[in-house]
Amino acid sequence: MNSTRATPAAKSGFLSRRASFRLAGAALLAGAAWFTFQTPGRAAEAVYRIPPPAMDLPAGDAHTATAVLAGGCFWGVQAVFQHVQGVTQALSGYAGGNAGSANYDTVSSGRTGHAEAVQITYDPTRVSYGQLLQIYFSVAHDPTQHNRQGPDVGTQYRSAIFPASDDQRKVAEAYIAQLNRSGIYPKPLATTVENLQGFYPAENYHQDYLAHHPDSLYIVINDQPKIENLAKEYPARFRQTPVLVGG
Repeated sequence: MNSTRATPAAKSGFLSRRASFRLAGAALLAGAAWFTFQTPGRAAEAVYRIPPPAMDLPAGDAHTATAVLAGGCFWGVQAVFQHVQGVTQALSGYAGGNAGSANYDTVSSGRTGHAEAVQITYDPTRVSYGQLLQIYFSVAHDPTQHNRQGPDVGTQYRSAIFPASDDQRKVAEAYIAQLNRSGIYPKPLATTVENLQGFYPAENYHQDYLAHHPDSLYIVINDQPKIENLAKEYPARFRQTPVLVGG
């Protein structure tokens, strides 16, 4: 299969998340009663049209399972999976480090071992673990980027899968190998498969961020296109109304 990847605009010129925070804060300090980021255009987020995994987990009888995935800023990854049929919750948080360092300011140093991650609770009878990974590798982030996603740089923005079981690990590792053999991507995937030591929910202000701040410049450029790509590439799996942490 040939790659049909959309060519992203040069992301180095876009505001990082911290820069967008600083800009918003400056506007508020200047006395702005209402501040909305506006931009004349948006980036074409990377889209990889990929086959489903050759190996997947059977549905079984259980109606609840979890998957922990990291793919850059958790705002966009959370928002993507909140729009997937069969997902009952997508929670932003931290994985890869210990409980004591699982807070935004410390994780942002890039020295905690944590990645910004999303814990996805889903119904395996409606969507499989492999189908979640297909969305993760194709529209939720660019898995070829090492220790970064777009304007955000650091180990906390790495592409990583944290399997909740040996079976999940086997599916993830087999799918990475399958995709690397496919020739669809321009270079080998940077995604790592790491031990799940624990998942720690992020601060409340990070939850449902896209839903609460749809007009922020960072969201408009980096994350809204992912939702649009999900709807376009996976219409049968797309839910128009997201399932939010805040209800």
